[in-house]
Amino acid sequence: MTSRRSSWSAVALALAVSSVPSAVASAAPRPSGSDSSVQWYADALRDAGVTGVAVRVETPRGTVTARSGVGDLVTRRPVPEDGYLRLGSITKTYVATVLLQLVGEQRISLDQTVEHLLPGVVSGAGNDGRSITVRDLLRHTSGLYDYVYDVFPDPGARTYFANRWRAHQPEELVALAVRHAPDFPAGTRWAYSNTNYVLAGMIIEKITGHTWEQQVHARILRPLGLRHTDTPGTGPFLPYPHTANYQRFAVDGPMVDTTIPYRPFDSGADGSMTGTARDINRFFAALAGGRLLKPAELDTMRTTVPVPSDGGHPAGTRDGLGLFFTPLSCGGGYLGHGGSGFGYVIRAATTTDGRRGVTVSAHSRAADPRVAARQEEILRDLVDHALCRTP
Repeated sequence: MTSRRSSWSAVALALAVSSVPSAVASAAPRPSGSDSSVQWYADALRDAGVTGVAVRVETPRGTVTARSGVGDLVTRRPVPEDGYLRLGSITKTYVATVLLQLVGEQRISLDQTVEHLLPGVVSGAGNDGRSITVRDLLRHTSGLYDYVYDVFPDPGARTYFANRWRAHQPEELVALAVRHAPDFPAGTRWAYSNTNYVLAGMIIEKITGHTWEQQVHARILRPLGLRHTDTPGTGPFLPYPHTANYQRFAVDGPMVDTTIPYRPFDSGADGSMTGTARDINRFFAALAGGRLLKPAELDTMRTTVPVPSDGGHPAGTRDGLGLFFTPLSCGGGYLGHGGSGFGYVIRAATTTDGRRGVTVSAHSRAADPRVAARQEEILRDLVDHALCRTP
């Protein structure tokens, strides 16, 4: 690990998922049974310091929603109902779905190598595209360095403001990543890397002759009628209504409005999409319910590898192809993905049959790792509770 990567870790502690136990989550008895319990968890996130929270749960009996906090700190307007959100890395599930549709059409194989599909793109510093397969990219077993450590080199608000308007082409981001030695030989371990999905987007364009954005619209958004989901690329503005996002870069620092994203990362196939909670839940229900993939490809997507205990996920989490499986406290488990960036965290999950789904968005992030951990614990409990409820 380079010294630059180590210096980034102080902010990453707060930006990444943490497993530190939550004092706030255990400070009051958890509710049980009624729909008001979803509101209880939303309020608990607010009380733990999140400026704005929105929850949408789809059940066989109907929809349950909850909002807490404020839509922005200046006007104190309410959090909008089903406002527009940044999907962050939830984008990866859409991209993986397109690639698996191409597998089902026999236009690509998961065992094809990156070198075969994108000659010369992954090479140098010990990186070898001949040893990395499409499957490795989608399940994060490639070993490729995560480019985000290079595009946000010095943690702090000054870096955010200095560079937030600068966007990179996918080829530039991959070139940054392959300057570094791989973290491990492909296929031998697991480590989350956004570089994998930058390459996945490039492969979609190579195979189809159309951008990954065009393919997501044609293959997923239009067929499902997801009119409030978009692929804005490097476009910085969210449609209205939306909740403002806030990042505290230093423990004693101010809340910084980061609603305009940091465009050097999460501006492509690894995390650029926007949408509403309603659309997100409809997508995951359709995916889990078999409406987007043939049975063989859906089974392949749900074939998982273990996520290390220090991987920032709940115990027992496993990673498939653009889709995580996480155990439920009531038995079984759920499928889903999360997304995050400066000032926001979003979680989307569905039961394995697609009958219950939940999307939670938290619109501020703490610099204090203990505060961030408390918020994360409540968020995880909320998802678990929403999906464990009886119909």
